[in-house]
Amino acid sequence: MATILNIETSTSVCSVALSAEGMILTHLENFDGRNHATLLSGYIKHCLDHLRAHDDMRLDAIAVSIGPGSYTGLRIGLSEAKGLAYALGVPLIGIDTLQLLATAAMFSPDTEITDSTLFAPMIDARRMEVYTAVYDLSLTPLMTPQPLILDSGSYSGFLDSQKLLFIGDGASKAQDVITSPNAIFMPGIKPLAVDMVALSERSYARNEFIDIAYSVPQYLKEFQATVPKKTL
Repeated sequence: MATILNIETSTSVCSVALSAEGMILTHLENFDGRNHATLLSGYIKHCLDHLRAHDDMRLDAIAVSIGPGSYTGLRIGLSEAKGLAYALGVPLIGIDTLQLLATAAMFSPDTEITDSTLFAPMIDARRMEVYTAVYDLSLTPLMTPQPLILDSGSYSGFLDSQKLLFIGDGASKAQDVITSPNAIFMPGIKPLAVDMVALSERSYARNEFIDIAYSVPQYLKEFQATVPKKTL
């Protein structure tokens, strides 16, 4: 087990959690909007101050969500994590946001799971598009992470034979077009740093680290700039 600083900025939520031996020591999160640049450094300082108050503990690694998700949020989170990992001389762990959503659903008390339940995490993109994948209980990808434009036939190969749990802020869009009785929708689950711990502990135990200098977010598609409405 390790002491890990977990950083999550892939959506409108900004959250940071300090964990040790799989337990949450302290955490902060904000659900008010995309204000990561304002909040993140203070949240990290709070966690590191908590760590420094315990002389017998040291930071072993930093974990950060690497997408898919908000272009701006991912850049802010990864940049902060890279600089901190370099300065402290600790390894950097990259957490897939879709796997994080699936893990959060698995541990949610509101989730009824059987051995055959599949998980379809969904992050809202533009219009009827989402970033998504399909995982089984072992997080084996049965559909690789990808951008997907939703229609009534989406996921039909899975829904024809088994339950598929739709998770994340893109699930409400799916609910409008997917009517299979095997579809279960949980749009309220958000990617949070406190739910990263199982994945970051697993990566640390396996020595699965990302390059501090050259790693980039998993955008899944190229950035598309838009003109602000006030400019128009």
